[in-house]
Amino acid sequence: MPSAHVRTAAAFALWLLLCAVSFGAIAQPRAWLDRDSMNAGETVTLNIETTSLSGAGPDYAPLAKDFEVSNNTSRRSFERSNGQFVTRSLYGVALRPRRDGRLTVPALSVGGERTSPLTLVVAPVAARAPARAGDDVFIESEADDADPYVQQAVGWVVRLYSAVPIVAGQLDQPAPEGASFQRVGDDAQYSRELGGRRYNVVERRYLLVPERSGEVTVPGARFEGRGAPSFFEDMFGSNGDSLRTAAAAKRLQVRAMPANAPQPWLPLRDLQLRYQSAPQDLRAGSAATLTVEVSADGATAAQLPELQLPPIDGVQVFAEPLQSDENFVNGRPRVKLTRKFSLVPTRTGDARLDGLRLAWWDVGSGSARTTQLPALSWKIAAADGSTPAPLPAPAGADAKSASTASPIAAIAQDPAARWWALAALVFAALWLATLVWALQLRAHPAPARTGAAALPAATGEGAAQPIPGSGRRGSLKQVLDRGDFGEVAAALCALAQPPAADVDELIQRLDDPAQRAALQAMQRARWAGGDGPAARAQLRAAFASGPRWRAAPAPLASPLPPLYPPGR
Repeated sequence: MPSAHVRTAAAFALWLLLCAVSFGAIAQPRAWLDRDSMNAGETVTLNIETTSLSGAGPDYAPLAKDFEVSNNTSRRSFERSNGQFVTRSLYGVALRPRRDGRLTVPALSVGGERTSPLTLVVAPVAARAPARAGDDVFIESEADDADPYVQQAVGWVVRLYSAVPIVAGQLDQPAPEGASFQRVGDDAQYSRELGGRRYNVVERRYLLVPERSGEVTVPGARFEGRGAPSFFEDMFGSNGDSLRTAAAAKRLQVRAMPANAPQPWLPLRDLQLRYQSAPQDLRAGSAATLTVEVSADGATAAQLPELQLPPIDGVQVFAEPLQSDENFVNGRPRVKLTRKFSLVPTRTGDARLDGLRLAWWDVGSGSARTTQLPALSWKIAAADGSTPAPLPAPAGADAKSASTASPIAAIAQDPAARWWALAALVFAALWLATLVWALQLRAHPAPARTGAAALPAATGEGAAQPIPGSGRRGSLKQVLDRGDFGEVAAALCALAQPPAADVDELIQRLDDPAQRAALQAMQRARWAGGDGPAARAQLRAAFASGPRWRAAPAPLASPLPPLYPPGR
């Protein structure tokens, strides 16, 4: 058994490794623009956030080629993140493009690190100025589509123009009837020149989704505020002039869902599907990862259907939680969904995945469209890596190139592989130290608490009972149907009262022989190459009515007489 010093050293080494990884992730600076597109003559704000301790600000010199730089700002905060104290610095700068077109904000150096480059689309100066250009304060509002379809996501933008300084004010946009309406994102602030006057602009974005066809009226936005007093007004105690303006109401003509529209109804500007990553080969009993990405122009994550793979014969598919990234581009919503799938073959032979297929309605052309991923095919190898029926090598092929290279030789030739091998050895050593430590603790268990509750003979709620203390919203039945065997074991251990330490203890505490046999079959499938699908079917049948526990033995009667005799 390792000594306390060995356990402490192993834990300290693991802590140092985790700190190094987390510090590298935290120190990476992040850069973003308050909007991805703009008109020529306007400004856009570049924000840079870093946790570097150097204190040196960003080097803005690379921006001078395509941008005029002004209004540098900085702010520093001290906060606790993931159990560590972090100093966070935020820098901001206003950029005015020197030309229109598709520009690149270059990578900038800050604190010894570099930001990622960004893309900005600059449109030419609009030929039509707002109707009220020239006023001290006015409001402009517009939709990205004046005649949308029902349930189409419409971007609604409100812009407050002010040629005079504002010291206080309130901008309100009433919600329309017959549509859902919500504010999205933070306000964007920039400047724009109209009619020879420089205006400060506050741009606020909303998401409008019509709930019925026909005419929908969007009330005009209103602003009430106070301008900064002039020098003489300030001398005489004036608080400045009162400012008030409102935009005119606008009407949208909402079109009904077409008769030939695909179901489920999904009106979009564009839809793209792609594989972020796909396995080149599969091996029976081993998991491989497939990652699918869908990008939709004109929708939110809630409007898209669930991202699921078609069934694959001979392969179990386990989906990880969905990752979504939503933003506003060109006045309308865009979303990118990413999901990883674990593919676990249950046999050898050929396997085929039909490409994921999504039907949608193109609101631009007014037609039904379908986006589909290409199909994928694999030849599943046996657990030892051999293929069931290898194809003969082509005539004239080099026999040496057709043979499989030694894994040790591949590691020796690849420096990156040597680093990974070293990291694997370090983690294996730490894992072994932790295992020995756990075995030592198990050999000397803590004394049992007195007054523990007795185990119930049956749950009484069946497999639909919730799993306590796991943070899962699902039930035992859902875990048995969709979870892997590790999740099944954790769920059943959590259902025991008190929770079981491992599967061996769980088997000892179960009263039903069929349930004990099902758990033993699951363990063989997990660790000894047993039949996984058969073990899952056995688990579902045995635990259909929930676990049945052994009754706790009744406490022994005390041989001593009671301290106080019972009342007569």
